[in-house]
Amino acid sequence: MTKEKENGVREIAFPGQILGSKSEYLPSSGTYEDNGNIVSKYLGILVKSGNYISVVPLAGVYVPKPGDHVIGIVTAVEKVGWVVDINSPWEAFLSLSEGVEEFIDLKRVLLNRYYDEGDVIYAQILSAKRGDVQLTMKGPAFKKLREGVLVKITPSKVPRLIGKEGSMINLIKEKTKTMIRVGQNGIVWISGEKIDKAIMAIKKIDEKSHIYGLTDEITKLLSDKDG
Repeated sequence: MTKEKENGVREIAFPGQILGSKSEYLPSSGTYEDNGNIVSKYLGILVKSGNYISVVPLAGVYVPKPGDHVIGIVTAVEKVGWVVDINSPWEAFLSLSEGVEEFIDLKRVLLNRYYDEGDVIYAQILSAKRGDVQLTMKGPAFKKLREGVLVKITPSKVPRLIGKEGSMINLIKEKTKTMIRVGQNGIVWISGEKIDKAIMAIKKIDEKSHIYGLTDEITKLLSDKDG
């Protein structure tokens, strides 16, 4: 057992830290090669998987990528679509053709009939360039999210919240009797019975994603009637 596992904490890498040589590992996300060495780009959690070595940032902004599922808030209704805040340095745009399937006569119908300022939507990144992010609502999973509450977490912690094959998020849903949507942009939508308890669990995962035994800790939290 490694020292990190004994202490219950995952190994942390620092920017510029040499993690190993290219003869030992293959560089993956969050690393780069320098003179035959693999070096960390970020302050983050060191992950070794087979021959690959990577670093998951402990913090950082969300950088949109095509195919990502995101939760956004409509901030403006324009002539041919909607401007959406996706918790990124750049706002996204949902065009009329990607937001509504039916034909709309713009001379007779106002677009806020479909999505209005303040509406929360679950969408997909269609394309993403610096300063130009396009969304789509095409697909059965994508919709306007009604009621519920929003919680922000560090975007890089989203995989830990979801868990292997959805194990962690499904545990939270089951124990709190809630419906939860997780955006890869670090926005989580929750609706249902024990919303407060679900929020507590999500915040703890965001705070302690680098700790071993986190699943047991979350299970205990969700089973505690007074928690």
